[in-house]
Amino acid sequence: MRLVDSHGHLNSDRFDADVNLVIGGAKLAGVERILVPGWNHRSSERALALVGTRSFLDAAVGVHPHDAAKVTPAEWADIETWARDERVVAIGETGLDSDRMFSPWEVQLDNLRANLALALATGKPAILHCRSRAGERDAQDALVRELRAAGFDGEPARRAFGGRPAAVIHSFSGPADYAAEVVAMGLAVSFSGLVFRRGEEASAEAVALVPPERLLVETDSPYLSPPGAPRSRNQPEHVAITARWVARRRGVGEGGLDAFGAELVAAYDATFARSLLRPG
Repeated sequence: MRLVDSHGHLNSDRFDADVNLVIGGAKLAGVERILVPGWNHRSSERALALVGTRSFLDAAVGVHPHDAAKVTPAEWADIETWARDERVVAIGETGLDSDRMFSPWEVQLDNLRANLALALATGKPAILHCRSRAGERDAQDALVRELRAAGFDGEPARRAFGGRPAAVIHSFSGPADYAAEVVAMGLAVSFSGLVFRRGEEASAEAVALVPPERLLVETDSPYLSPPGAPRSRNQPEHVAITARWVARRRGVGEGGLDAFGAELVAAYDATFARSLLRPG
């Protein structure tokens, strides 16, 4: 089966010692594309340096809600400049997190708005982290409000993106009606090893709601290891485990996995306009 990892932090310190071996393992497992997102200034810079070495790697630059209170004006200016680099296909990861609250809520909102504005200005989709405390949905509801206020379901997004998704809900977490809402807005949705965890059962409902041209899979490596992958460090090759779970939930049998894999690659290319930006 053909595979993509639409969100793998190969720029993490955990891969410093053997990143080339990890990338090689992913290629041997059939992973054709890996998107390496930044989450702050340093990781965005590292993402750019890494993807410059291989044409099948892509970068995203931006500021995560956990780092929203730490980014300086000078660092944000760098990120705005890097966002226009052809190796950068998306903005983020950014978003909202009312679970761990490593940055104050109002600072998270300001940071999200800046990243959304940069996505619209560059025509590169925003990669959106969104977490609430267990059993709650305040972050998801707030994210939808912010997306609407920024024009992500209206004319600003249509001008910037045409028919492409203006954002990706990364590592989906939340109720099925939230999934239906973001799908109705035309966004892409990505599923990670989080779907295997207790409390994330709604993902099984959500995965059936996403049109194939907007369906993505990811590892979020080195985090969120699925069953069968080392808990100490997830790697892009393990996206196959989640992809097979997604296929089963969508009613795809073993005989349909090749066609399903081709759809995953096509959705990645279409979402990130990869064929328009860089050769394969």
